[in-house]
Amino acid sequence: MCRGALIDVFLAAASGYQSWRAVLLYTGSWLLHTEHAVEDEIPFRAGKGRGALSNHASRFETCRQVPVDDGWWRAEETESAAANRTRVCRDTARTLITRNTSPDVPFELSVNPYRGCEHGCVYCFARPSHAWLGLSPGLDFETRLFCKPDAGRLLAAELARPGYRCRPIALGINTDGWQPVERRLRITRQLLQVLHDCDHPCSVVTKSALIERDIELLAAMAQKGLVQVAVSLTTLQGELARSMEPRAATPQRRLQTMRTLAAAGVPVSVLVAPLIPVLTDGELETLLGTAREAGAQDAGYVLLRMPHEIKDLFREWLEAYRPGMAQHVFRRMSEAHGGKLYAARFGTRMTGGGAYADMLARRFALARKRLGFQALPALETRHFRRPGAAAQQALF
Repeated sequence: MCRGALIDVFLAAASGYQSWRAVLLYTGSWLLHTEHAVEDEIPFRAGKGRGALSNHASRFETCRQVPVDDGWWRAEETESAAANRTRVCRDTARTLITRNTSPDVPFELSVNPYRGCEHGCVYCFARPSHAWLGLSPGLDFETRLFCKPDAGRLLAAELARPGYRCRPIALGINTDGWQPVERRLRITRQLLQVLHDCDHPCSVVTKSALIERDIELLAAMAQKGLVQVAVSLTTLQGELARSMEPRAATPQRRLQTMRTLAAAGVPVSVLVAPLIPVLTDGELETLLGTAREAGAQDAGYVLLRMPHEIKDLFREWLEAYRPGMAQHVFRRMSEAHGGKLYAARFGTRMTGGGAYADMLARRFALARKRLGFQALPALETRHFRRPGAAAQQALF
């Protein structure tokens, strides 16, 4: 808003009302109902190491904030630095284990130590979950994180309940359990220690090399058939990965993590996710072959998913980093979801349907067979000891 307009608002309000409260209310009303000129808007500039190019309000909000430049000062650099800083808040959850009924995922139970993810992958299907917190699925998702510092204690308490039935737990599925803040907070390490101590099986999906920190726990669990690790791999193009997954480990570093885990006896698979039409689908066979050489024993893939706000965020990113490709990418996605950019139907939401999706599935099946991938052994549940029982046994 320009200086003249702001002065006019205050003068008009002061002449018509006799209190500062009225002046503020009048001003607020003007701000909510006035259309800002496009040339007054400050263009959003993504900070270094961030994936989202905007921070628009979520689908549940009724108001939209628009930054404007009134010419009084230039604080873009200061504001950008503040927006780029990661902030972590406490999540006061009283329970930890989430129960899943979706037929599209191979687990019933999952545990997520964090909400939001500092990796900043622009395509992340979990971004819309930040809308339930009143935050933006854009930049907020990767800068305003929520952690569960009591996660270890909560998990132990739930596993100790008399009615608990042991089934494999998927660790860090909605957002990566080994994202950068884990290096300092060590919450995922707490959870893994609890699972290790009571011989509880778990599966992991990560794109972080930080998982190597916990190799001794993983190796010990692997000897009893208690753990499997899937490493997510999207592309082997370094420049593309830097812009699309800015704070995740590089593709080559993830391959090294596969080698390290495999050498320690930990069953490893590769998850080509997401497989992005036009942008990365041509790499499918190469990704599978490279991962196989790095020690991956099994493989899977997931077609790009764009629920809710992801569509606009990903289109924005494409137009910034791959201009001219957006129309082609979205046409392919529409073909795979019956004319929509995304359809959340069980059975097809992860892989799509139609001719294009069928071609991807055929290519994957042929490559998987040619490369000798085999299904990983089922996780063991027979070794499980309730946390209390494990502690009592340690006394003798």
